[in-house]
Amino acid sequence: MFCGWVLTRGTHAVTQALVELGIQGRVHHERLHRFFSRGAWSTDDIGRLFFAKIAEHFGDDVLTLVIDDTLVSHKGPKIFGLGSHVDAVRSSRLFRVFSFGHVWVVLAVCVRVPFSQRTWALPVLFRLYRTESTCKRGQPPFKTKTQLAHEMLAIVSQWASGRHLRVTADAAYANSTVLAELPSNVVFIGAMRPDAAITALPLPEDRSPTGRRRKRGERLPIPSDLAKAPSQRWRSVDVHIYGQDTTLEIKVYDVQWYRVAGDRHLRMILVRVLRGDLPVRVFFSTDPSLDVETIIKTYASRWGIEVCFREIKQHLGFGDSSARKRAAVERITPFAGYLYTLLVLWFTSLSKRDRRAAVVHRPWYRTKQGYSFEDILRAAQLALRTLDVSDLLHGYAYLQPPPCIRPRAPATRLSRVS
Repeated sequence: MFCGWVLTRGTHAVTQALVELGIQGRVHHERLHRFFSRGAWSTDDIGRLFFAKIAEHFGDDVLTLVIDDTLVSHKGPKIFGLGSHVDAVRSSRLFRVFSFGHVWVVLAVCVRVPFSQRTWALPVLFRLYRTESTCKRGQPPFKTKTQLAHEMLAIVSQWASGRHLRVTADAAYANSTVLAELPSNVVFIGAMRPDAAITALPLPEDRSPTGRRRKRGERLPIPSDLAKAPSQRWRSVDVHIYGQDTTLEIKVYDVQWYRVAGDRHLRMILVRVLRGDLPVRVFFSTDPSLDVETIIKTYASRWGIEVCFREIKQHLGFGDSSARKRAAVERITPFAGYLYTLLVLWFTSLSKRDRRAAVVHRPWYRTKQGYSFEDILRAAQLALRTLDVSDLLHGYAYLQPPPCIRPRAPATRLSRVS
């Protein structure tokens, strides 16, 4: 499936993978369909293996994660999980466009690879979001996007085994569902509403009328009003974001956002915007000890998952499959996302000489620096064209089970009691 899926250039499907491999006459297509609809494997187990590999290869003390969702337009009768969702790409503030399809909430690890200057987001966990009306007609029970994000964060924090994690997401995931019960090794960096109800930090001598220590301080003006307040001046900082050096005008406050983050102390940053409709952008971190540059650069790395969504949709058929059963739908789309992670890790493991030999040379691109995912995919296609997988279809002896899977004990036949 991996070889055929990578070699496919048009619409991706199980049957097209057989055609690309040239084994459609020797292998029945139902065998590969059963791999998704009836296979005894879990997408979370695959994600755990990829997360361990990323943590081993990119051995930083702190790993940066990003959470976001994407809509895959899809139509068809009796397809599990289909619903009508707002298309964020085609919608605006005044006009909303709805589309039928699947919405996937994705958690990815942000890494810096040696062959590119931008940040890459490698997916490790996927969750299918279903509308409340769709869940009423069947299973599973309804969960919001933020509940799915919180569930994935809890899983990854266990995988990290004590390693510190920084999670970034847009304003849609900066709410109490995600922030109220963050794991101890997770720091959240996100965007805040300009009209958020914030308070000052409570002073040690502050007491409530009953005599106990106050959990939150005095009410502060909303962030958009703090940006206009003359009590604190704007100051300039130089940061390297989105591939270029940028000078930003900022204000920094230590506040509480009690409705969302409880009594946590937050580092809030106001950034003046000179273009667009929003006069100010507001960012925050649940770790007030982080400096301004780290917070802004971490949030800017969130753009890597947007690029990832574009590439897996255009080049790996993310959502192209017409699978209908629940197990197949919940596996085949993450399968395409895991191929993206696998291909990037494979290309990273190559030496500079092997990368240069695997990528097609184009002399008219004289100023190009680094490699794109199109280069990685084309290098993988060239390497797989000469591979004959037909003699491996029955040779499973070399496969080893993951450490988390133990062989099931043989069942004993009980004698019938007369």
